[in-house]
Amino acid sequence: MLYRVIDAAELPLLVSAFMQQYEVVAPVKRGRSYVFDAIEHPEDMVLDYPTTSASLKKYFLPPKETLMRFNAQTNRVAEHTLEVPPRVIFGAHACDINAINRLDQVFRDGTYNDPYYCARRDATLIVGISCTPADSCFCHLWDADEARFGYDLFLQDIGGRFLVSISSVEAANILESACNPREATDQDRIDFRHATRRRQASFNPGIPDIQDVAMLMDAFHKDDFWEELGSRCLSCSACAAVCPTCFCFDLQDRLSPDGTQGERYRVWDACTSPQFAQVAGGHNFRPEGRERVRHRMYHKLNGFLANHDRMLCVGCGRCVKACKADINPVKVLEFFKQKGADDASAA
Repeated sequence: MLYRVIDAAELPLLVSAFMQQYEVVAPVKRGRSYVFDAIEHPEDMVLDYPTTSASLKKYFLPPKETLMRFNAQTNRVAEHTLEVPPRVIFGAHACDINAINRLDQVFRDGTYNDPYYCARRDATLIVGISCTPADSCFCHLWDADEARFGYDLFLQDIGGRFLVSISSVEAANILESACNPREATDQDRIDFRHATRRRQASFNPGIPDIQDVAMLMDAFHKDDFWEELGSRCLSCSACAAVCPTCFCFDLQDRLSPDGTQGERYRVWDACTSPQFAQVAGGHNFRPEGRERVRHRMYHKLNGFLANHDRMLCVGCGRCVKACKADINPVKVLEFFKQKGADDASAA
């Protein structure tokens, strides 16, 4: 990994250089929230933002996308031509970069890669930036508070300047042409360590740090806790909509009014939806909210880990804010903490 230092005043020059060749997506203010959106000028972006209301997932796995078109009369299929603009996502937090890394494991690095996802991923450069955790953030519990790979540049604010981690030649060339990068000094490294410690000390201490969460998910799989938690679920799927790692989708066909032509497209789906586990014949494997909420949490905190060696949850805290019924992984951690306290008092 190559490290360089640039002055904070040079950041607009870097963004402008990217804009000459790419569509630049960055965090912007929208009402009382922040969202990722395409920008036209460097001053449009806000880099000292809290977690955005929605994640970067939509730029790799859109909420709805056409996969193919077909002619019902001739029984011919035409693949959908995907136009992917070269894009730079500027200002991604470490948790969101780690979330994209999880999506890569599913759609790019598996046995069967997804050509639509891969086309967007290959056309995108990612520039990460350091952040200060909000009260709802718990990325440090899942080892997602630092991005060790999955980006092209990562900017760590060290006070009036940025320590830049460089991991791609393409981004390095643009950085070199737009800015005046220099080698890090001992003082730069000292300031980096101080910034890292400040970030680590900023996490909400009220969120329990529970060890062996995956094992506890198995141990308390049948606990009444899931009945209480699931009974509150509104099945609105807001959690999946804002989650940066939920990747389930449904395939649907839409016919023209005369029934001669149509298209197949995929849309986001969610395991908290009552119809998600319904199969042919009308049987539903998870008809109750308790079963659906438990399944969602189990996949996030156990199932994905068993197959990919990482939690699927990255602790961004979006679901904490989005769920009106107060259902989120933090509640699961609090439940495990209480169970531990109950066991200790019983002993």
